[in-house]
Amino acid sequence: MRKHIKLHARRARYIFYKETLVDFKEHFWTFLGSFIGIGLIGFLNSRYFTLYDNLFLIGSFGASSVLIFGIINSPLAQPRNLVGGHVICALTGVTIHTFVPGEVWFTSALSVSLAIVLMQITKTLHPPGGATALIANIGSAKIQALGYFYVLSPVLSGVTILLLVAIVCNNATPHRHYPQNKQWYKFWKRSYRYMH
Repeated sequence: MRKHIKLHARRARYIFYKETLVDFKEHFWTFLGSFIGIGLIGFLNSRYFTLYDNLFLIGSFGASSVLIFGIINSPLAQPRNLVGGHVICALTGVTIHTFVPGEVWFTSALSVSLAIVLMQITKTLHPPGGATALIANIGSAKIQALGYFYVLSPVLSGVTILLLVAIVCNNATPHRHYPQNKQWYKFWKRSYRYMH
């Protein structure tokens, strides 16, 4: 029994040690990708879209950055989930806000819940999408005034920028591959060789 406990303790220490190792290359590319992605969206917002009273940067993009730059192997971080999840949730949030009059607590709960089910049905589950649906209901008057334009900008335009930055940064080294779909990866590597 004592031998069995020592074996489990040794395995637990090893797993804890392996899980807490710091990989500076991995952290560098995570930082660089998320910094460029969010920075580019924020820069475009401050530089070009404030004149038109448009909002280009929303909070759910921060959570998406955690997935697509920090946990790139996750099925929830893949392009179909990133783009599809945000767009479906934005459409759901705006539709509920537009056509279901009522209290904010009700429309918020209905938007998020319906958005989750729609992402499950379409196999585009992306957790930050729930925040995108919620923002359509509880966001500022500026966001609510956008109506269905909210789906195009900031949501679709923002996730497109994040996706492009993720493809470039996550494939800049041989030990990171994004997206995980093999056809995408082969296409990216051929394009990269052709450009260099």
